[in-house]
Amino acid sequence: MAGLVFLAMPLFIIIPLSFTSGQYLFYTPEMLSLDPAGYSAKWYWQVLHDREWILAVKNSLFIGLSAALLSTVLATLAALGLSRAGTPAKGLWTALILLPQIVPIVVTAGGLYSAFSDLKLIGTYTGVIIAHTVLAAPVAVITIRASLERFDWGLVAASATLGAGPFATFRDVTFPLIKPAVIAGAIFSFATSLDEVVVIQFIGAYDQMTIPRQMLIGLREHLSPAILAVATLLVCFAALILVFSEIMRRRGETYTRKTD
Repeated sequence: MAGLVFLAMPLFIIIPLSFTSGQYLFYTPEMLSLDPAGYSAKWYWQVLHDREWILAVKNSLFIGLSAALLSTVLATLAALGLSRAGTPAKGLWTALILLPQIVPIVVTAGGLYSAFSDLKLIGTYTGVIIAHTVLAAPVAVITIRASLERFDWGLVAASATLGAGPFATFRDVTFPLIKPAVIAGAIFSFATSLDEVVVIQFIGAYDQMTIPRQMLIGLREHLSPAILAVATLLVCFAALILVFSEIMRRRGETYTRKTD
């Protein structure tokens, strides 16, 4: 419990400071004395009406959702292949898939920049989405494969015996059982893309400005409380992701027990 409080202490500082009525990142005497005049939601209002922040939000949503969709599809296929008993070189394939999570992000960013330069993908949405997919897919693979560890492959064999094809078996048998894990994998993939700040600096142009990159620029150029407002919104979003993921996990366990 003490460890959780220690980890959450920065939030107790950042969140109230995002409501400051001042212009700088420090607690004013009015805030310390709990004077209502020292608090304001103007920085949240500024974020919602600033052209650069709006562009960053739109880009983050578009890139994040696109990367999450691609990551989830690829991760589901990979997890299904890695979970089958007859898959050859399973350990090698697992290591290769998880490599982007193991290699330092700067090395990955440099490699992507070199590869994308030859493919003329630098400064394009396509390049950024592919890069974020590379980073997010391993997270989805881990989540979906964990669900498949408890999967009864005898159901797939029974479906094939009854005359169902591979697609019908996946649609009617496999996917309903692993759907909570697939949704959780998509959410974590989106969160991974939303939080990425290193690769976007290597391969992204101004048109691909994302929320983390805009926050980094704000920290370098001018320390505005608007950055804390965005950080608070991201914390709330992360909390919602954790709550939703826990709900999906419990639903998945309930569904598995019912099928058993």
